[in-house]
Amino acid sequence: MRVAAILRPTIPKLTPTPYSTAVNLNATDFSWTPDSLSTSTHSKSNSPNLANNWMEYQGINNWQGLLDPLDDILRSEILKYGRLVEATYRSFDFDPSSPTFATSKFPKNSILTRSRIGEAGYSYTPTKHLRATSGIQLPTWIHRGPTWLSTHSSWIGYVAVCQDKQEIARLGRRDAVIALRGTATCLEWLENLRTTLTCLPNDVAMVESGFLSLYTSASDTCPSLQHMVREEVGRVIQMYGDEPLSITITGHSLGAALATLAAYDIKSTFGNAPMVTVISFGGPRVGNESFRCELEKSGTKILRIVNSDDVITKVPGFVIESNEANKEALKEAAGWVEKRVVKTPLVYADVGQELRLSSKDCPYLCKEGVLSCHDLTTYLHLVNGFVSSNCPFRATAMRVLYKHHRQKLPKFVD
Repeated sequence: MRVAAILRPTIPKLTPTPYSTAVNLNATDFSWTPDSLSTSTHSKSNSPNLANNWMEYQGINNWQGLLDPLDDILRSEILKYGRLVEATYRSFDFDPSSPTFATSKFPKNSILTRSRIGEAGYSYTPTKHLRATSGIQLPTWIHRGPTWLSTHSSWIGYVAVCQDKQEIARLGRRDAVIALRGTATCLEWLENLRTTLTCLPNDVAMVESGFLSLYTSASDTCPSLQHMVREEVGRVIQMYGDEPLSITITGHSLGAALATLAAYDIKSTFGNAPMVTVISFGGPRVGNESFRCELEKSGTKILRIVNSDDVITKVPGFVIESNEANKEALKEAAGWVEKRVVKTPLVYADVGQELRLSSKDCPYLCKEGVLSCHDLTTYLHLVNGFVSSNCPFRATAMRVLYKHHRQKLPKFVD
């Protein structure tokens, strides 16, 4: 039970003030709520730099020079994708007593508008519901219990395509988004615990067993998430492939892991795939070193937003850094080290580029508790406030800059 509690992602609080238990509400010099973010100075950039350099902001050069300090245009795009993920939580029916449990509360066409996520909800048009199915086979007696206990397939997100002409002009291309939520059902929690690595079909790369199961499993009544993603992405490419096009896959927690698998799958399946970028929030590790290499070879760009205080980003398994010193040490070690350590089904590798944040740098966030550190709203709050590694939060920026100025002042005094 203790392990399950650690691995269970939290559902964003959808009250008018989502930080009521995590933020000092008396602090007035900085605040963030999902409904007010769309009017924030950092919520949407109208700079022509985005349209002219959109591939840079999608990671063509691995976001070099954009992360530290955090570029304001990139910040606004990250927040936009975060709100699109938030729509999956607001749309999902979490009530286990409801006859529509584990489905979307809203019709496909109104997911984004009825989720009240601000301007992002009006720029993109949802085109397909997405469902994930667990491959875990339950004993027959489980089905005599509550239906929520044995729900195999559940709504996990959507595909949406930017149709707004002004937004397309601002972005410099048409953007198709795949947004995926975190863990919500009993069987999804169980899949999270299947942490041993397993080989991808026809590949030496290995990924977490539970994540692969949720991505590839199907039922008699529901095709796999993989099938649905491939079908819709193929349609989007066929319809818009003759114009500048990007595919951005974004997710939180479990959704971040599935986003990484989907990106790999798209690049492996479609030879004519456009630029594919993953923007992930609070994602766990997904695969091993070979999987990371395959992602890099495919040209898939991944930006992982990580809260240093979030334990979910440090599981499953463990990481052996692949620097030259470690490689030499392993070469000199006995053969059994490689067999028992390097090739163990619990050695993972972090993928893509990392934007590392910390709840401890924000004066308004609760500094204790795994759940609050993993919450999606916490991540968006930190992104909105982050400046640089030397000045980690905007609320403290002026104090840090003043101190820096005072330190340099004597150099200019006769």
